[in-house]
Amino acid sequence: MKRIILIGYMGAGKTTLGKILARNLNLEFIDLDWYIENRYHQSVSQLFATRGEEGFRQVERNMLHEVAEFEDVVISAGGGTPCFFDNMEYMNTQGLTVYLKASAETLRTHLRMGKQKRPLIAQKNDEELDAFIRESLDKREEYYNQAHLIFDIGLLDNGGRIQEASDMLEKQIMASIDK
Repeated sequence: MKRIILIGYMGAGKTTLGKILARNLNLEFIDLDWYIENRYHQSVSQLFATRGEEGFRQVERNMLHEVAEFEDVVISAGGGTPCFFDNMEYMNTQGLTVYLKASAETLRTHLRMGKQKRPLIAQKNDEELDAFIRESLDKREEYYNQAHLIFDIGLLDNGGRIQEASDMLEKQIMASIDK
């Protein structure tokens, strides 16, 4: 039985690398946000709008506890998931947690491409986005750094870089699992 849980800031590459990792390891891939959207028939943005952040975080916690019971999976947790309730401690007991660590500059580049899909940053200009990333990353890193494995990613802006990061991540995870 394997459970690999990817954590990190939004835009770090959890879904992109998680899909590749799951395919290469012959595991199921679950994106927690997508799982929530399918169960509640609403987008994360809609859930934020109707329930507020506190209500969304409770839904997220409940769904985390559900998917963390699945076997042979790679789970991509939401960027804020580790920072609420006892989620980080819980994830550490359920599987191998991997923090995909990226610089604020890398995150800004990644997030600019799809910020309209992300309720916390959709209306921010570049300067506001940069300040928001730096401030919230500072707050969240204390949770992220509790992961079993920390993997520094670079810019994932083309297929070659994504493949290289995926290969390196897979090697580090396999070395951790084999210990």
